[in-house]
Amino acid sequence: MKKKVAVGMSGGVDSSVAAYLLKEQGYDVIGVTMQIWQDEDPLEQAENGGCCGLSAVDDARRVASVLGIPYYVLNFKREFKENVIDYFMDEYMHARTPNPCIACNRYVKWEALLKRAMELGCDYIATGHYARIAQLENGRFSLMKSKTTKKDQTYALYNLTQEQLSRTLMPVGDYEKDSIREMALKAGLPVAHKPDSQEICFIPDHDYASYIERETGKTFEPGNFVDLQGNIIGKHKGIIHYTIGQRKGLGLSLGKPAFVVDICPEKNEVVIGTNEDTFHDYLIANQVNWMSIPDLKKGDELLVTAKIRYSHQGARCNVKMLDDTRVECRFLEPVRAITPGQAVVFYDNEYVVGGATIITTQNPCQDF
Repeated sequence: MKKKVAVGMSGGVDSSVAAYLLKEQGYDVIGVTMQIWQDEDPLEQAENGGCCGLSAVDDARRVASVLGIPYYVLNFKREFKENVIDYFMDEYMHARTPNPCIACNRYVKWEALLKRAMELGCDYIATGHYARIAQLENGRFSLMKSKTTKKDQTYALYNLTQEQLSRTLMPVGDYEKDSIREMALKAGLPVAHKPDSQEICFIPDHDYASYIERETGKTFEPGNFVDLQGNIIGKHKGIIHYTIGQRKGLGLSLGKPAFVVDICPEKNEVVIGTNEDTFHDYLIANQVNWMSIPDLKKGDELLVTAKIRYSHQGARCNVKMLDDTRVECRFLEPVRAITPGQAVVFYDNEYVVGGATIITTQNPCQDF
């Protein structure tokens, strides 16, 4: 009998097949769903609970029953509130665009879940993420891109620690998505045809601004849209409604396409330009997490392929360590909509080298 593993079950097909595969491989499998919803109303939980709402719990419990494995619902409400929701709102209020999935992965799905799994006597945790884990010749653990390129989720997992990676299994990363659904059907899992979840689980209607205003009790005053010369060209609804590169929902009639180029919270201004104005070749990022390589020292440089958002195909760039916490990235060709608050993740072919949080790029706010 292989070792004991707690599978994080979201009620979706991927995590369900992960549990199935590990049981087939001989692991002692238990299923775990993280209770993270903040609203105590059962109807609200069922309707808007996303990947961890009551409907997800029902689906995961049914899958566990089919597989014949123990199943638990564990309360991570506090951890989710502190590390994901509060962070998400604070970033938007400071004119940055957060990535709540990265924060959830690092601090809830891994840090908190791994701790609880160890208390339950488990040796590993496992998820249904489309990624793979390898131990390299240098002894370090690294993420590898999944076999399904379109579903690869390594970008959102770059911040995992060596300890977390050493205790994690990701069995679905070796398969194409169609194969996963076929396995679910053959295994008789009741979620085989369940569609993938797309939304941020705690804001299913995608109205981030209203959610933040409702939760914080704050209102965000309208301000000026300005062009790159600082000329006022219109009124915006409040800076939390906008992100770098945005085109839709601006309400501007300039006779040509308009894009958000920068957001200036100290002036309560949103800078507007052309699509070409959203391209830059430089950024600084902090909170660096090196994965496939040991930590770099100040002045060390590295040529990598970098992704600046989940959907970005990646671009070649030179990474230079500025100090213990910050890196400078210079792209060989300009890339579109570098956005403070998002992650920049570094790759060496299929391996994740590391990543960091974008804090600044060329800043039009300082130009006028």
